[in-house]
Amino acid sequence: MLDAFIEHALEQDIELYPAQEEAVLELVSGNNVILNTPTGSGKSLVAVAAHFAALAADKRSFYTAPIKALVSEKFFSLVREFGPERVGMITGDASVNADAPIIACTAEIVANLALRDGAEADIDMVIMDEFHYYADPQRGWAWQVPLLELPQAQFLLMSATLGATDRFEAELTERTGRQTTLVKSTVRPVPLTFEYRDTTLHDSIEELIDSGRAPVYVVHFTQREATEAAQAFTSIDVLTKEEKSQVAELMGGFRFDSPIGKDLKRFLSHGIGVHHAGLLPKYRLLVEKLAQAGLLKLISGTDTLGVGVNVPIRSVLFTQLCKYDGRSTRVLSVREFQQIAGRAGRKGFDTEGHVWVQAPAHVVENLRAVEKLENSKKKKKLVKKKPPERGYSHWNEDTFTKLTTAEPEPLTSSFDVSHGMLLNVLDRPGDGCGAMKTILLENHETHRRQRRHIRRAIGIYRSLLDSEVIERLDTPDDLGRLVRVTIDLQDNFALNQPLSLFALEAIDALDVDADGYALDVLSVLESVLENPGVIIAAQLDLLRGETIGRLKSEGMEYDDRMEELDKLEHPKPLADFLFPAFDIFRGHHPWVGGDTIRPKSVARDLYERAMTFSEFVNHYKLKRSEGVVLRYFSDCFKALVQNVPEDAKTEELYDLTEWLGALVRQVDSSLIDEWEKMRNPDPVADEPEPPELDGPPDVTRNERAFAVMVRNEAFRWVQLLSRKRHHDLVEYAPDHSPEELKETMAPYWEAFDEIRTGADARARELFNYDRSTGQVRQVLADPEMFHEWHLAGHVDLDASREQGRAVVYLDRIVSVQ
Repeated sequence: MLDAFIEHALEQDIELYPAQEEAVLELVSGNNVILNTPTGSGKSLVAVAAHFAALAADKRSFYTAPIKALVSEKFFSLVREFGPERVGMITGDASVNADAPIIACTAEIVANLALRDGAEADIDMVIMDEFHYYADPQRGWAWQVPLLELPQAQFLLMSATLGATDRFEAELTERTGRQTTLVKSTVRPVPLTFEYRDTTLHDSIEELIDSGRAPVYVVHFTQREATEAAQAFTSIDVLTKEEKSQVAELMGGFRFDSPIGKDLKRFLSHGIGVHHAGLLPKYRLLVEKLAQAGLLKLISGTDTLGVGVNVPIRSVLFTQLCKYDGRSTRVLSVREFQQIAGRAGRKGFDTEGHVWVQAPAHVVENLRAVEKLENSKKKKKLVKKKPPERGYSHWNEDTFTKLTTAEPEPLTSSFDVSHGMLLNVLDRPGDGCGAMKTILLENHETHRRQRRHIRRAIGIYRSLLDSEVIERLDTPDDLGRLVRVTIDLQDNFALNQPLSLFALEAIDALDVDADGYALDVLSVLESVLENPGVIIAAQLDLLRGETIGRLKSEGMEYDDRMEELDKLEHPKPLADFLFPAFDIFRGHHPWVGGDTIRPKSVARDLYERAMTFSEFVNHYKLKRSEGVVLRYFSDCFKALVQNVPEDAKTEELYDLTEWLGALVRQVDSSLIDEWEKMRNPDPVADEPEPPELDGPPDVTRNERAFAVMVRNEAFRWVQLLSRKRHHDLVEYAPDHSPEELKETMAPYWEAFDEIRTGADARARELFNYDRSTGQVRQVLADPEMFHEWHLAGHVDLDASREQGRAVVYLDRIVSVQ
């Protein structure tokens, strides 16, 4: 098998490194392998060899990765290697060819299969990529459980930063009965040089570029810093005239149509990229494409550059060596530093990679001040030293040396016990209680933490027993269980959104005939999604600003204003219904444990304000977090598609779903395209180029979604009229002046004191769009519901296609009394 694999590699012009050959030999010999080699040293090829060895022996192999995007990437890569009939994929979002002999999946999938089936699981080979996630406080349990519960499996554990591995070697050998081999190498295909700098950041960057060491990845530790630095770097001339022309040609008709798009286009035109999780996927893909073409000399990004990111770089420049980790500011760990530094140097392009670290900014500034004084002819006086900025933890050249030379810290266990874990284990055939006891006593935690986990497990067990979710039997059942789960666990229990069952029950309790039913369904689904913290904070900030302005105008004293502000919360639709309903649900379904619902209005807020994506981002000042906003809307769309029973869907809900999906696609189709490709893949198709290169999508094609866009535009007229903002309404009624609109509406305001804008005002019967003529009619909801006033307009289809949004004009305001 080794000869066959080496021959396969040679056919692709790949010659194995000694560490790769050793690892492959151990794998085909049936041994466990811990592969600890630098970034870029070909761990992926060893993983392919592990699949090959398992397939040749008619066994099943599972490749696990920490993020879905990397799982998807590996799925298509394995399909090209082994053929679509032999490869499957399982994530929390989708399952494709799940019975295939080769599976790409997230780590949690294998962990839950191990909990549910243990040694009986149909898993023969486990390839765990990025194994340093074992120490991740939130997700480390998923990297530990397979080691404890799959004694029948052969393991390949891979990472560039493992630290000491003695414990894993001994335990894998003992549990699996296989020899475990550590294959370790510090030899990089592209060696690294390290340098500590006390020059200014701009001076360091200019020196790297002038000495031919670009592309340079400039590491920051917040998205704000990365974006602001990119703006500052535009003062550095990094591209030739010819290169600027190539950038312009490659960007072609790319749509920089979100609020931050104009800034990014300017950065890219200067040869400067931005790369962080707050960007839309299409922007990150474009940055990667331009970087691969050698046209970006600087990439300003965050320390998250790593797993699944394809940005070739020659040099890594750390702006600092400390970061805020959510609790305090601390110096980077050896593992964190080496994970980022390891990205420097491109195999096949560079003879060496470069890692530079800046001295603290205040130290550099103080050195410059001393030098300036020494070079001055004026009478010398003491230099007043600048102190460090807030949020600083000290580092110096000794810190830098330690980070470059030390071994990564030992991986520490991050095991945890949950309701889902107990249910999975207790539902397996045989002695589930005994299996759970073994897990609790043999995990890698300290004895003190094990005792805490045991107490928690006992408490969960009792709650499940008291609620009759599990039952004790006097004699074993046909599966040999003395304790068994009394309910049918949902497929992939605890892998999908854990509160999806609550959403189903809450939707069932809604009145399908009530006004606003579709939006209430959306609010139920939003309540079980994770809070997008940056959006919630922005909503609360805006509410605070509006409230304090109102209270000031009312003459309220400062202390009273502060007291009122402390009471404010972000919008929580249906909270009075959802919280009591969840308390009842928790009583019957105690496996939810400490999890709870999180009512919020984000997608609903977007709809009720009749905003486009860009308007929403600008309204809440979320320009640096567009990617977060779009991912949340994408999650809402997926929830509407997957988690609402067909018999609970109304025409209004279908409209809402199509509109939200179309909105996400208009902004960046890659999020939904990737999800739908995972649900219905075409493995043999070529992977697409980065999206959005051919101008805006034709929004008129999806008639249902476009009708909702038209409806939102018409309702915007209602909102503006309700606030008497006639100057703003002129944008939609160019044939009318503000004075004319005000005069037209005067009789309405003589008869009524408001225009309603709630759910009843958005009723379907108050709106009509005739697709054949393009005519639009929106009825005003007056307080008496006489419905005597309506707004008439028309849709400009050509402008809508050109601009990628519904373009609707108000022609006249009519009273039909």
